[in-house]
Amino acid sequence: MARVQLDLPDVFTFSTHLTIRVSDINYGNHLGNDRMVSLLHEARLRYLHSHDFSEFNIGGVGLMVTDIVVSFVAESFVADRLTFKVGVADFNKYGCDFVYLIVNESQDKVVAKAKTGIVFFDYDERRVSHVPPVFFERCAPNQAPVTD
Repeated sequence: MARVQLDLPDVFTFSTHLTIRVSDINYGNHLGNDRMVSLLHEARLRYLHSHDFSEFNIGGVGLMVTDIVVSFVAESFVADRLTFKVGVADFNKYGCDFVYLIVNESQDKVVAKAKTGIVFFDYDERRVSHVPPVFFERCAPNQAPVTD
């Protein structure tokens, strides 16, 4: 099977730092793939908070993850300080992709590339929702809303 190829933007609008803990390490003595998913979640949450959003209130609706891709490039170990660069891309009328570039700071080496597809979701009505205008305003001001 061919490896997944992720096309990431050249510029990311947000970055945050996370340090690998012993609880993030698997039996191979490196960062576990399940823990990477949790670290991506933390980075996404920090991104949203930087825009005064939470996962349950973005213009009155929440978000729901629909898919995830993680492509590992290098190992990461206990105490490694990783930079998570985060952006948004590939909008449709109900959602977009959060894209990530994860870099080991001390080695200046890419550890992983990732994306999480999301839809906006009205948890009260239990249905998908259009991308809230305030999300475009704060997170993608140069992106026109998608109508198709």
